[in-house]
Amino acid sequence: MKDQATNQRLQLLSGNHAVAMGVMLARPDVAPVYPITPQTPILEKLTELHGQGRLGARMLTPESEHSVMATCISASLTGARVFTATSSQGLMLMHELLHYAAGARAPIVMFNVNRTPASPWGFWPDQLDSLSQRDTGWIQLYSESPQESLDLVIQAFRIAEQVELPVMVNHDAFYVSHAMEPVDVPEQAEIDDFLPPFHKDLRLDVATGRAFGAPADQATWNRTRRDMARAMGRVPALFSDIGSQWHALTGRASGPLETYRTKDADRVFIVLGSLAGTARQAVDDLRDKGIRAGLIKLRLLRPLPGELLRDLLCGHDDVLVLDRDYAPGMGGILHQEIAAALYGAPDAPRLHGFLTGVGGVNVPVRRLVELAEGIGTGDPSFESVWVD
Repeated sequence: MKDQATNQRLQLLSGNHAVAMGVMLARPDVAPVYPITPQTPILEKLTELHGQGRLGARMLTPESEHSVMATCISASLTGARVFTATSSQGLMLMHELLHYAAGARAPIVMFNVNRTPASPWGFWPDQLDSLSQRDTGWIQLYSESPQESLDLVIQAFRIAEQVELPVMVNHDAFYVSHAMEPVDVPEQAEIDDFLPPFHKDLRLDVATGRAFGAPADQATWNRTRRDMARAMGRVPALFSDIGSQWHALTGRASGPLETYRTKDADRVFIVLGSLAGTARQAVDDLRDKGIRAGLIKLRLLRPLPGELLRDLLCGHDDVLVLDRDYAPGMGGILHQEIAAALYGAPDAPRLHGFLTGVGGVNVPVRRLVELAEGIGTGDPSFESVWVD
């Protein structure tokens, strides 16, 4: 009966419109958003839903993305449930206030459409924009598909409001943002049960006198970072629990990461975002050739679920980390994150970093198959290799 009910509520949606539908179901109080390609369809769909009376949020369009984040922080600190969305240069313009939002423990949910940062000017899928913000104190989630984008934006509000930290959910420009697929849109009553009304204890309220904003001494500032560290430490287990609840509600998997054919694998791909679909097909093709390959798709990048990754990866022979980003002078950011997580672990695998799809270039399945076939048995590599 659940499958029949699900089929009746399927809608053909782009990734961006799926995000907007998820936001509608989450019932935010305030949604300040500024348009920027390729995020603009999120704003347009939210505006349409607001005009139809299906979205009750206060919609605002400040004069820039910097002002958008200032508005988000102000609204969140009064106890409002807040959503916004941006991309690339818009996220760059917010950078100063991303630190403020995290330090003020404002549980804002922001959807970022991963796009190449300038210069040169471009509009293509690349994850450097969000990965450049990984030390600002925001939790970071990554989606593979329109369905997962809808699912994660709803779960993000649960995570943000339980640990009192902002959450940035990301999906790839065009490959996900403008691609269309059938998306199961849950009933409002289901989400109302899953996501209870928001109550913020630490907020701007003269009756309580508990808020952020005044200058602090060194010890107080230090203590706020220790508190943030404890909150971040709760996220992997909390996301696992929320993901289990989501699976019980919808039948769809969620949580910090997803594994595919890894149990007996000797070569494991690790990816963020839409490249997971290509890697999944590569795993199947490698298996057909008798090569035991597997895949780990990370949904949670910050905080990195290091303990989970060590448990899953140690004992395998080789790990191929695929980065759709390039940090000049360092290489692949995800590659370095995985290297740090595995450092000193007993029985750690050989690690291989590949710069795949930087700037949005297509990475065919056959190329990933070739990479896995060509892995040698030498020492681990800590340099990211460019993939043509």
